[in-house]
Amino acid sequence: MAEAALAIRHGAAAVGLVSAMPSGPGVIAEETIAEIAATVPSGVATFLLTSRRDAESIIAQQRRSGVNTLQLCDSVEPGCHAKLRANLPGIALVQVIHVTGPESVDEAIAVAGEVDALLLDSGNQKLAVKELGGTWRTHDWRLSRQIVEAVRVPVFLAGGLTPDNVAAAVREVRPFGLDVCSGLRTNGNLDEEKVKRFFANISAVGDGGNS
Repeated sequence: MAEAALAIRHGAAAVGLVSAMPSGPGVIAEETIAEIAATVPSGVATFLLTSRRDAESIIAQQRRSGVNTLQLCDSVEPGCHAKLRANLPGIALVQVIHVTGPESVDEAIAVAGEVDALLLDSGNQKLAVKELGGTWRTHDWRLSRQIVEAVRVPVFLAGGLTPDNVAAAVREVRPFGLDVCSGLRTNGNLDEEKVKRFFANISAVGDGGNS
């Protein structure tokens, strides 16, 4: 809860809450997710990061946690987006696209009409143990820019972002928003100085600076 409050204090418009994943850091128990979501101010989005692929279990997760946004970190079963829409009115759907090559552009275009936003990350769903986030890797931002230009929904950029590279990422991709976690941590804890630099460097891009 303290980390969520810190991020919000420095300008975060959303808080990501990581449920069970096949790999990667930052997983939070669902009971804790529900507690944090209940404390977040109404103007801040609460993103439940889920690795589930079927509508029924995702719906159950959302109802237990009380979040207002679902971040679907894996590809979902056919018809899942429509079922989520029908059963969870008012809950935003964000589909993660793991940018591994030109085929990811086609994947993004195909799913964009089913969701409220896309999030471009650097995982790998083809590994024996899937990587669905928290890799510390960047991906080819040129492909991300192609996706931004090709779809009509907001696009968030994730994957290996840090205070040192965020300005370049914003200039190259021009995303709607950014998703960062590992790049703002020191020894596993959210680092307030890194958070401050991250937001300062984003602001510098908007002001025409060269940070």
